[in-house]
Amino acid sequence: MISTSDARQRILAGLAPVATELAGVAESRGRVLAEAVAARLTQPPHAVSAMDGYALRQADVQRLPATLTQVGVAPAGGAFAGTVQPGQCVRIFTGGPVPAGADTIVIQEHIVIQEHAAADGPRITVQQAPAAGTHIRAAGLDFRAGQVALHAGQTLTARDVGLAAAMNLPWLRVRRRPRVAIVSTGDELELPGEPLGPNQIVASNGFALSAFAAQWGALPLHLGIVRDRPEEFARLAGELANVDLLVTSGGASVGDYDLVRSALGREGLAIDFWQIAMRPGKPLLFGKLGATPVLGLPGNPVSALVCALLFLRPAIQRLLGVPTAGEVPYVPALLGRDLPANDAREDFLRAALTRDENGRPVATPFPTQDSSMLSLLARAGCLVQRPPKAPAAQAGETVQTIVL
Repeated sequence: MISTSDARQRILAGLAPVATELAGVAESRGRVLAEAVAARLTQPPHAVSAMDGYALRQADVQRLPATLTQVGVAPAGGAFAGTVQPGQCVRIFTGGPVPAGADTIVIQEHIVIQEHAAADGPRITVQQAPAAGTHIRAAGLDFRAGQVALHAGQTLTARDVGLAAAMNLPWLRVRRRPRVAIVSTGDELELPGEPLGPNQIVASNGFALSAFAAQWGALPLHLGIVRDRPEEFARLAGELANVDLLVTSGGASVGDYDLVRSALGREGLAIDFWQIAMRPGKPLLFGKLGATPVLGLPGNPVSALVCALLFLRPAIQRLLGVPTAGEVPYVPALLGRDLPANDAREDFLRAALTRDENGRPVATPFPTQDSSMLSLLARAGCLVQRPPKAPAAQAGETVQTIVL
């Protein structure tokens, strides 16, 4: 058996990023950028007002109150064409370009409009004035043309989409969604809603794995159930021409009916490794069937899904060109109860996640950790990681967790 870190690195070494495609900026949330992108314009393109008020010269408001003549208006999307001269001001609105000659914005709450306009224009009296430059957004305050603000390998959030649109980018080059084929193996399985025989169970792994794959940015292809017959594995092998990764669930162990290795081996499966030193999830397999990478997960539901978190997620990230693929997102927490010493396998315990009176996270492993119990995994807030041969741990010690 090899370690989880060795297994993860060998899986990543057997994968390469998929091809790229163009996506409209409106449909790019959750996609992974394939190249860095630079702004196509400067934002703001020139100095603009951050408030509604009046643009004027700081020299004219050194002594207050000060009465000035309004000589124009600068709305957002418009501009005052002239230059502000001594004793003059321009009515300005948020986003309006700061006119030439002005260096100060006085907000409208700090002025009084004279009731009777003079012959040369309306008059205002400034009662309070800020320092020069206040309420003015300098040209390029947000970003400048040519500035790189989004980077290759970045998974785009809604905020990133807004930034890309503001940078005047209608299209973005992204990694296409990897096509991940997912099958469950075993004669004992039936799909949800189908009649169950006396010795059959509902196949849940494929649905959870498909949901995980979609959540992590892939395009899941749920191919259903492969029965424990070599001819069905031969059929499966012929359906992988456009698949970037095949994920199987079950059949990777050592039993007489565990046919993933033997049946797919006859179809050309070259195995890199199988069996890892972890719990739950010892019977993990990785190899290649022709050009298609194959990740064989255990059949027990909890084992399959924990292995998906530890191995399928980084595999999809690698296919998407994410630079941090392979980095496990461990978060420290306080242990909520005593634990005995661990054996030679790395352990991942389902645990409740709460906070103590100081706001610190507390992970309390459930007393039962059977790998068939999906209800506990659904309730868990995290997985507590315990290294091989870890000594007994007491409540209050710091442990590493994977937040679910």
